[in-house]
Amino acid sequence: MTRAAVAFPTRGSYGPASVRSLPAAHPWVRRADQLRGQFDLPALSELDAAERFDPALHLRSANASPLTFLSGLLDAERIAGDHEVVVVVASSTGWYTALAASGALEFDDAFRLVQTMALLAEEPIADDDAGAQLIYALTDAEWRPDPARTSALEAVLARQTDGVHRSLELGAFSVLSGTDGGIAGVAANLPSVEIGSRSFPFRAAMQEAWHLPLRADAAKRAAEQLADLAWSAPNVTLVDGRGVRFTPWSTDPVELANHTIQEQPTCTYDFARSLQVALREYAPDVILLPGPGASLGEVCAQLIVAEGYRGIRTRAELEAAQAGQAPILLSMRR
Repeated sequence: MTRAAVAFPTRGSYGPASVRSLPAAHPWVRRADQLRGQFDLPALSELDAAERFDPALHLRSANASPLTFLSGLLDAERIAGDHEVVVVVASSTGWYTALAASGALEFDDAFRLVQTMALLAEEPIADDDAGAQLIYALTDAEWRPDPARTSALEAVLARQTDGVHRSLELGAFSVLSGTDGGIAGVAANLPSVEIGSRSFPFRAAMQEAWHLPLRADAAKRAAEQLADLAWSAPNVTLVDGRGVRFTPWSTDPVELANHTIQEQPTCTYDFARSLQVALREYAPDVILLPGPGASLGEVCAQLIVAEGYRGIRTRAELEAAQAGQAPILLSMRR
């Protein structure tokens, strides 16, 4: 059986192609709809059944996070029957899906975690400032690291004093979070980068600031609201954004809970490091990308090249491997 690493995407992955993808009769979908009622929020099956994708509706944190969670978990159910999953990683809030897929949390508790964090993410980080995110490219079109861009980013961040932090590290990209004014200031001072048809830096649409010290109050409130969650050791190894492993035989559920609820909201989430650890320590045959869209596809491809995994060291070599009989990256939604 194929040995697989599974990489769950963060919120916001649910896009136009995801509409009408949830099986309304599935027990998890029905249960999620019931739990949404406890939060006085519309049913996910109702949102998914919309005629068209509405960014104002579907990208709202309170909706985007649970939609992404449910889509990813449904794919994980399919994965289990066809692959030997040896390690699980996730990007940012995709960690909550990983907890459910690995058995660290049962469905109801995992859903409460996702929904509670999503609602807290909508609250201001300072006064009436909801915060913002900015994405900056650190490699060129061939996925080669550009030290000048990294240096420019570090220099701009060192000069600013308005609460902007590197919140999510994706290897080829760095995601910055902070106050609206701080993000605007950083964007104005970073050198412009053109890669294909995309320009960097660019501001992520409807993405609230997360994984930064200004979220300390949200983490404190989450700990209070979610104190009764029933945590267990996972049934497959999880690698978090620090590169730390939570294994079935050595995990302290209290440590896992504290890191997830109190530390992650305030600290940088390094997805690049988590995947690096997964590749080096578990040598999977494939990396499976569950959930809506394929937002982690290019990110994982670039990280494979950066790692030289299976001797692949250029974009051309990775693309040739993908076109062959044994591709390394497989998206569940393609």
